[in-house]
Amino acid sequence: MTDPKTYIAPAEEKMELAVAYLDEALAHIRAGKANPKILDAIRVNYYGSAAPISNVANISVPDARTIVITPWEKSMFKEIEKAIINSELGITPENNGEVIRIAIPPLTEDRRKQLVKQSKAEAEQAKVSVRNARRDAIEGLKKAIKQGMSEDIEKDAEAAVQKLHDKYLKKIEEIFAAKEKEILTV
Repeated sequence: MTDPKTYIAPAEEKMELAVAYLDEALAHIRAGKANPKILDAIRVNYYGSAAPISNVANISVPDARTIVITPWEKSMFKEIEKAIINSELGITPENNGEVIRIAIPPLTEDRRKQLVKQSKAEAEQAKVSVRNARRDAIEGLKKAIKQGMSEDIEKDAEAAVQKLHDKYLKKIEEIFAAKEKEILTV
């Protein structure tokens, strides 16, 4: 007889990963506040290979509207500046020869709505992943009945999977609501 945990544990793991991915994806969406994670996707040419800015410079956030990048090598100033300008950030960096400053402008109302829409799409994607994990677990449990699992155990396991599904959907909603509030706060 198959143990229901062999279906529930992987489903929970997939749901946990969906929530973690959503958390990471939303961290990269600019909300009008300085967040060094918005630079994570930007790569600079470092001795012939593409490296994240954090690998070639120190990144700090002195206040809510400024990101300061201090390259470890003087030769990296132009590379970092060029990479930021060519990125999707839409922000022009200021270089004073010692540090590169990125001033985060306040968001317009249209931009805020666009970012909320983008965040909602990410949340929806996470919900789909959670639903898929539930579906896979339930299909596995239905097959386990044919392999000798009793229907009572299968129904209990199905209820447990549904509880997990509900728990993770609630988490996703909470994460999205927090991000939406952060974006819409002026």
